[in-house]
Amino acid sequence: MLSRNSLRLLAALFFTTTIFLTTILPARASGPPEKRIPKVAAVVTAYFHNSHADVIVSRLLQTMTLDGKGEQPQLKFVSLYVDQPQSSAVGLEIAKEHHVPIFKTVTGALTLGGSSLAVDGVLLIGEHGRYPLSATGQVMFPKRRLFAEILDVFDRAGRVVPVYTDKHLADSWEDAKWLYDSAHRRGIALMAGSSLPVTWRYPPIDVARGEHVSEIAATAFGSLEAYGYHGLEIIQCLAERRAGGETGVQTVQILTGDKLWNALRSGMLNRKLLEAALSHRRHTLPGPPHANARELRLEGDLINPAVVLVNYRDGLRATLLYADNLSDWTAAWRDADTGKVQSTLFWTQEARPFMHFTYLLQGIEQMIKAGKPAWPVERTLMTTGILNAYFRSKQAGGRPIETSWLDIRYHSDHDWRQPPPPPPGRPIPGQ
Repeated sequence: MLSRNSLRLLAALFFTTTIFLTTILPARASGPPEKRIPKVAAVVTAYFHNSHADVIVSRLLQTMTLDGKGEQPQLKFVSLYVDQPQSSAVGLEIAKEHHVPIFKTVTGALTLGGSSLAVDGVLLIGEHGRYPLSATGQVMFPKRRLFAEILDVFDRAGRVVPVYTDKHLADSWEDAKWLYDSAHRRGIALMAGSSLPVTWRYPPIDVARGEHVSEIAATAFGSLEAYGYHGLEIIQCLAERRAGGETGVQTVQILTGDKLWNALRSGMLNRKLLEAALSHRRHTLPGPPHANARELRLEGDLINPAVVLVNYRDGLRATLLYADNLSDWTAAWRDADTGKVQSTLFWTQEARPFMHFTYLLQGIEQMIKAGKPAWPVERTLMTTGILNAYFRSKQAGGRPIETSWLDIRYHSDHDWRQPPPPPPGRPIPGQ
């Protein structure tokens, strides 16, 4: 027969076991704990309908299709700072509708109004807004000022989080290099650039990794700065895959007017390569003929054309053809070993939901979760420097600019993949 003390011990053991079985085990049986979604702050210059802040940041609230019906990004938008709120009524209303707090300072957005860093990532969207022009004629977006305020929060916190900054790093090489170096010294995972390197290509081809490429040509349109940058980015995302990786740029020059046509007639410009790039305009898309299917000739059809010549240190030559009436981004390249020329169209959905921005945002999400850029920020440092150099050349009347400062060497592990077909486009106004 058990003693009274033994009975008490058994009762206590039964009670403890019951608590364990009914409380602890069911919690474990419910599966692994839910993954934590990273919190991000958005620091933007302007946030109006169809602005870059809208088509990037709004996806965090309105899903990838900007209508609440698509895939939900795995980033939680928790705070917003707008540098020019007077032109950002749409964005401010979207934030209020989704209960995202709006702060009057960058510090407030990154600390959520507290005293220390309270987010897991930062989206710096410095595109759009009314800002002055630099001496070279480029828009002086306050990217350095805003990034300095982000760094101040990091320094006071004694830790850093990943930062994505939209498109080029700054309007000047000096500011871009400062931004790059400041991030590098602190060990910040920094990524930049636009959606062009990740968008659709028709046909879906890329430079083979390690290919000996002798020359690349691309076409661009619209603003010589905002859209010319996209043309450079197309060139660079192809060039960085060549044998030996990136080695830097030796000279940059812009040609307009008679200088352009003389360069074409003299053979300084590769007519065959430029025509190959032009051949893959929008009429090469799958499906029925498209509205702008008419062929364009190099001479006679281009409106307000300009050509940017980029001579790389390893002998690669790149040509960017710009004209007001091209309306497409295309590229062609020549294999140095075989002489084979390949060309493709870089297609973007010019209607809501501008689905190409989805694949940019997916890269940003990957970077913030992994703490490592999905593609190298050196690509953007290079394109930012080339862009500034051709504006310097333009300022100097088309004189070639020696770019000893573009001694940038890197390898890229990023591989482009053709995205799935886009959803139907919606009218741009009011959608």
